[in-house]
Amino acid sequence: MTHQIRLTRYMANFVDQVYQSGVRNVVISPGSRSTPLALTFAEYDKFKLWIDIDERSASFFALGIAKKQKEPVVLVCTSGSAAANYYPAIIEAHYSRVPLIVLTADRPHELRDVGAPQAIDQLKLYGDYVKWFHEMALPSDAPKMLNYVRNQADRAVRTAIKPNFGVVHLNFPIQEPLLPDFSIPEIWNHKSSTTIALEPNYRIDQTAVRQLTKMIGNNKKGMLVCGPDDKNGLADAIIRLAEEWNIPVLADPLSNLRNGPHSKSHIIDCYDSILKLPEVRELIDVDFVIRTGAMPISKPYLQLLQEKMDVVHFILEEENGYREPVGLNTHFIYGNPVHLLNELANAEITCDQANLTAWQTWNKTAKAILSDRSNDKELTEGHAVQGIQTAIPNDHIVFVGNSMPIRDMDSFWFAEDKNVEIYANRGTNGIDGIISTAAGMSATGNHTTLLVGDISFLHSMNGLLLARKYQLPLTIVLVNNDGGGIFSFLPQAKQQSPHYELVFGTSQSMDMEKLAIAFDFTYFSAGNWQEYIDSLSRSYEQKGLSIIEIKTVRTQNVLWHQQKWNAIGEKIINQIKGNEDVL
Repeated sequence: MTHQIRLTRYMANFVDQVYQSGVRNVVISPGSRSTPLALTFAEYDKFKLWIDIDERSASFFALGIAKKQKEPVVLVCTSGSAAANYYPAIIEAHYSRVPLIVLTADRPHELRDVGAPQAIDQLKLYGDYVKWFHEMALPSDAPKMLNYVRNQADRAVRTAIKPNFGVVHLNFPIQEPLLPDFSIPEIWNHKSSTTIALEPNYRIDQTAVRQLTKMIGNNKKGMLVCGPDDKNGLADAIIRLAEEWNIPVLADPLSNLRNGPHSKSHIIDCYDSILKLPEVRELIDVDFVIRTGAMPISKPYLQLLQEKMDVVHFILEEENGYREPVGLNTHFIYGNPVHLLNELANAEITCDQANLTAWQTWNKTAKAILSDRSNDKELTEGHAVQGIQTAIPNDHIVFVGNSMPIRDMDSFWFAEDKNVEIYANRGTNGIDGIISTAAGMSATGNHTTLLVGDISFLHSMNGLLLARKYQLPLTIVLVNNDGGGIFSFLPQAKQQSPHYELVFGTSQSMDMEKLAIAFDFTYFSAGNWQEYIDSLSRSYEQKGLSIIEIKTVRTQNVLWHQQKWNAIGEKIINQIKGNEDVL
């Protein structure tokens, strides 16, 4: 047997098994050492193949597909620093629980640590950020080895999608020559490896439920808090529990409980703005909190918990994990959250009705102030969110950049019945790969709107190449405050340091229209509300990539936000003090 025959059959069996195990999308970055993998995936002709010249961009693109589809995506790259460029996306996937299968080509063992070109130490390159690492054996077509390569492929897929979702890394040492021969007969016809996946037994321990409900008791002031949760599917169970217990639901925008056909009567979508002022938080009583999903975006919510350390705190997790940054005395409950929520709804508990009524009143007050545009002469960063919600059609996706955009989404995206899904990269909260992740979302077939600031946009511009190459249905709302607007809200801005603009403001002064011309996509500039809505509507009617630029001034943006928050806080404080029985 020649090396080429061994190589071809080995790779063909691996690739076929990846498909048989359920993977449908493969993202490849060009390289020489990865030739056998790349060509075999292309030859198989059943995958949706995406090619990206930048590994960093490619990995976030794959993350976007996997996050939306909730199924693993394969990444393929050559050896050396190419593999290192995957690292930021792998860390994000680890913390946000997204399934990725990373296949890195490598020099064979005899070329390691001897000064060979493009050879780095790739063994366990990503450390504890992957669920499983395996160094693949050198290619062989012995029957035992073909079984081996299929078993590893199937195990990689199963491991990535076993709760909690995560990343798997397989490293392939490959000797030259690198070209496979697809004229070899019956290279795909080896028996596939199968894993029979049974549904876990989610029987709830009734004793544990009784203990939990006993700790909560009746007539208490509780909150059901729903943090970011890419898996979705909890809406009906959460609303049922809220209605049975008379409990407010503080819903993070990334919980996707603010959107869809379910009842919104118990949804508190303005809780971040309600809790902004310390004077308001001081007047709010909380006996217990039940949380699903990750920690919410809202810093005022975090501060509320830190200021009320005697709160009884329950966190529902599907599998192992410890997402509790507050330091409260916390009870973790592991299992299927839907089953557990339904069991709790059956318990005979009634929470303080006045507490629910108060939260609903405060929410109505905050929403009226936040949605009022009567005194606004120019577009604001809050309007950027409200415009998207006004114009966006059903069955679209919104992807939100970090820093200011995600915080404005929390404040200004209100509960409604439109079927819109909202996503963001909140595993590490970085600005890496924002455009590429949004492009991955749009690659699933749903028109995607990206809300992003100018610094994040410029940081991840390589993602525009993918959007342009594949004519993806992507609308980018670019909030351009010419710098790092989030820092204007932080103590760094208040010190009035002469170095502030140099170190934090970081103005780039880019002409975004010229950038649009260079990348050959449609450009709109919106200076008022009607221009903005019209631009959004036109972008949703056309194919491919478009960008809508909204220019704002950082100092004015801070003042506008603070005026909103102060107005909300003052009115709620008056409501509480002037109507004590509301509580």
